[in-house]
Amino acid sequence: MARLITWANDKGTKNKVANIRTVIGLMSGTSMDGIDVALLRTDGHTITEFGAFRTYPFSAADRAIVETALQAARAIGERDERPPPLAVAEELITSRHISAVDQFIADFSIDRAGLDAVGFHGQTVFHDPARALTVQIGDGQALANALGIPTVWDMRAADMAAGGQGAPLAPVFHRAMAEYAKIRLPAVILNIGGVANLTWIGQDGALVAFDCGPGNALLDDWIRLKTGERFDRDGAVARTGSEPDPQVIDGLLSDAYFQIPPPKSLDRDHFSVPGLEQCSLADGARLLTRFSAASIIRSTFCLPAAPEVWVATGGGRRNSFMMQMIGSGLEGTLVSAEDYGFDGDAVEAQAFGFLAVRTLNNLPLTYPDTTGVRSPLPGGRTSLPIS
Repeated sequence: MARLITWANDKGTKNKVANIRTVIGLMSGTSMDGIDVALLRTDGHTITEFGAFRTYPFSAADRAIVETALQAARAIGERDERPPPLAVAEELITSRHISAVDQFIADFSIDRAGLDAVGFHGQTVFHDPARALTVQIGDGQALANALGIPTVWDMRAADMAAGGQGAPLAPVFHRAMAEYAKIRLPAVILNIGGVANLTWIGQDGALVAFDCGPGNALLDDWIRLKTGERFDRDGAVARTGSEPDPQVIDGLLSDAYFQIPPPKSLDRDHFSVPGLEQCSLADGARLLTRFSAASIIRSTFCLPAAPEVWVATGGGRRNSFMMQMIGSGLEGTLVSAEDYGFDGDAVEAQAFGFLAVRTLNNLPLTYPDTTGVRSPLPGGRTSLPIS
């Protein structure tokens, strides 16, 4: 395993207080549920204050446009290519983010003039580190112009251009979360989104991070295909299914991705499950839930030391059946983010607000043991409003 990167790699020291900024972070994840908007105050080292949070859902028509873009993105060779389906989706994503921020500011009576920046992730439509290609649609300059607020965006490109995976980006924020809540270390922050990823945080602030499996993506797609619903609420469907043959799960875990040591990252649509179409609704849901849980449990073999606690964030933490499966196979206690006073739905949006401040302060976003980049690396583009 590569050397572990500690706080000392930040420019200056973590105790050196930089300018505290008030920022909005935005996230539209691989689950394609909607746009998460979060308010945060931070200096890019530590969290000063958590603010308001709200999700602004996508409509079914919005999701259909993004899903079409996901299919079209597989054929592009350069990250700035915008064939018609991607161009339409990018305009939509930009417009929806502008509307979400405007509505958020109105909903919570926020002083727009008091906002220092917006951290804008955009919508990932393709991610393949083997091709050194990651594509997030969304026009940061248009967002800055419409909102009248400096916007930090395109945060994955610099890392991938320097030989990194371009993901995950949240680990440095996860470390700040652990310090804020005084979580006993070593610990893992586990995000169960469309793709599941984790950040291991050592006692000295060392970081190891990687995507560990399919998260909710396969299960959500199965439920949508069979029922029209967007997800298996609290695992109710999977609970009624038959437990899959362990050999089937072992076969899924034989995928080449699981043999690669971290750091590593996944595209949402990397995995497929042979024979799934022959399953009943409930049996298929249980199989996919078990696969996601097993992939997270398997990730423990990649960690430098057993965590004291696993703190689950993302939509998957609401699936108590999946959480039960995961917790039964872990060394250490599995809890939800709410047990430490966090909003588990807000973490990724908050992370991109935090990363925006780090970009403004020219601090690293990625590290050798989070993305595989050769040395700690700043990233992101900053667009100032043009009237």
